[in-house]
Amino acid sequence: MTEPLLAIRDLSVDYRIERGRLQALRHVNIDVPKGSIVGVVGESGCGKSTLISSIIRLLPHNASISNGQINFEGANLLDLSENEMRSIRGRRISVVYQDPMTSLNPVLSIEQQMRHIQYRDTTRRSAKLEKSLAMLESVGIADSRKRITQFPHEYSGGMLQRVSIAMALQAKPSLLIADEPTTALDATLEVQIIHLLKDIQAQFGCTILFISHHLGVIAELCDYVVVMYAGEVVEKGTVRDVFHRPAHPYTTKLLQCDPAGIQIKTRILPVIPGEIPDLVNLSGGCIFRSRCHLAESACETEIPPRREVAPGHAANCHRLPI
Repeated sequence: MTEPLLAIRDLSVDYRIERGRLQALRHVNIDVPKGSIVGVVGESGCGKSTLISSIIRLLPHNASISNGQINFEGANLLDLSENEMRSIRGRRISVVYQDPMTSLNPVLSIEQQMRHIQYRDTTRRSAKLEKSLAMLESVGIADSRKRITQFPHEYSGGMLQRVSIAMALQAKPSLLIADEPTTALDATLEVQIIHLLKDIQAQFGCTILFISHHLGVIAELCDYVVVMYAGEVVEKGTVRDVFHRPAHPYTTKLLQCDPAGIQIKTRILPVIPGEIPDLVNLSGGCIFRSRCHLAESACETEIPPRREVAPGHAANCHRLPI
């Protein structure tokens, strides 16, 4: 693994709610190497969205970062002032959100929105327009000079997501965070966006942190994968290692639930029994133990340490050899 562009160390995030303190993230460690695509996968509620909000420091008012560091390009983002973070958001770190229908302003043309995000650029308006046109063409929007004058409702969902990606890349960021960008699209458009992100990564050389619950997309797009469960990282490694030799029972169950892996025709899809634990009232031991068919006595009382399965491949499980 090359030098990380983004290195998250021992990150913990809490939410203050009526019932008490909800521990959304606990001691999360993630490396995003320069020039790579790293996927973060897990069920809804595992902390993926909180992770993104923590990186760009746009957490809701009832959230607090109780521990950890978020090191980006040599600086801990948690130590920066709000003005310093504003200079990073959009310029050094950009985000593509999952629903293109709601991520753009419906009353402004695409040209206006693409010009507005270049407010830091001191070049003339005509130069900004040409830059926007070139970016639209780079994401596969034909007849860009005509299409840029249109409004979001005149675009399909797939075209809007391409516009969102073009806007995110406008300032040539070092890190592009893609927050489930294919969730609102059909299967055909999903494949197109995956190939587009691959082409963009090769063309612009940016690093991509790809958030998803879709294992097939992660396998197709990413170099490395981080598996999260209930606010913790339970396994991480290269896509090949994790998908072919899963070391954590949760990762194994996730892969078994992928419909693409079902070999025999059936009316009943596999599921992981049980529910995600209450993150307000956490007890000791392994976070996955209540849903794990391999749980043993140590899982009830002892938090499993991170253990190396192979170089660059690690998981948190008591059953792994020391």
